[in-house]
Amino acid sequence: MRVGVPFLLIAPDSRAGSMGDVGAASVPDVNSQHWNPAKYAFIENEWGIGLSYTPWLRNLINDIDLTYLSGFYRFDDQQVLSATLLYFSLGSITFTNDQGDYMQTHNANEFAIDAAYSRKFSDKISGGIAYRFIRSDLTGGFSQQGQPDAKAGNAWAADISTYYQTPIVVDDKDGEFALGLNISNIGSKISYNDDATKDFIPINMRLGGRFTLDLDPYNSMSVLIDANKLLVPTPPIYQRNDEGDLVIAFGMDPDVPVTTGMLQSFYDAPGGFKEELNEISIAAGFEYLYAKQFAIRAGYFDEHANKGNRKYFTLGAGVKYNIFQLDFAYLIPRAGQTNPLANTVRFTLGFEFEPTKGRRPSKR
Repeated sequence: MRVGVPFLLIAPDSRAGSMGDVGAASVPDVNSQHWNPAKYAFIENEWGIGLSYTPWLRNLINDIDLTYLSGFYRFDDQQVLSATLLYFSLGSITFTNDQGDYMQTHNANEFAIDAAYSRKFSDKISGGIAYRFIRSDLTGGFSQQGQPDAKAGNAWAADISTYYQTPIVVDDKDGEFALGLNISNIGSKISYNDDATKDFIPINMRLGGRFTLDLDPYNSMSVLIDANKLLVPTPPIYQRNDEGDLVIAFGMDPDVPVTTGMLQSFYDAPGGFKEELNEISIAAGFEYLYAKQFAIRAGYFDEHANKGNRKYFTLGAGVKYNIFQLDFAYLIPRAGQTNPLANTVRFTLGFEFEPTKGRRPSKR
């Protein structure tokens, strides 16, 4: 499906990236904003900051990368404010005219900056809302003669999320069950010149769950799964009629308002209900934690062959000492596939500071 600014869907942090890109219901951390802002209401610490770095297409070029800066602050037992900056550097691009003469060089980039508010509604459930500004500058205003003037694309968006967690006991062992839902990037369409058709940004629904079990006082494990679906119109199948005009033969008109497009995305696939199911991607992850300090992680991401065909395994590890945490992630494409993150190590550096005396919002 065609969407603008797809960089908004890239997993920005290494912890989630090492578990197959899951995060809707993972244990809250400083990078929760991308996955589910509502999780912040259950985060243990009072404030924290994180920095993630992801090289992109490193096997081909060395000046494309994704940087993610995140932070949160708890101002009472129920409420948390958070903010992030996602910056995607697309490297230096040289523009020429039709004769191949040099015209200009531009450092293409895209970024999204947002702020969120999350609140606990009870000891088990919370909600969150985020607001986002998106800017995509791919050409620096350069356009060929006779073409519409190019410009940077701008858009506004919001996320709506909820999170639920509850303690459980399995075979006399303590554990936790969690569910999370985040509908992200609900916002305006984007275009790069005044005459162009505006594209939907990647409005996405993420639903996930987590099961955590404490094996003993030092060892615990978590199993996680997320399901994702883009809430944008599916491109129809066009055919020419007797007059030679292209008309929609199967599917529905994708040129609709944002709200209509979100609703239409559940029933507009040309292939019917089966194709709608194919639009759901699945991510699964596993995390083993020793003494709440050392982590080993793995995961798998699967997308239907006709809907992007992304299929890959992930591995990673993490270490936490006092307020400091360092996570790594590594992606392995399935046989016969390529991926911009193949053979690339990603890392996330985080600092989370303990709450003031008497403030402890969560057991985990």
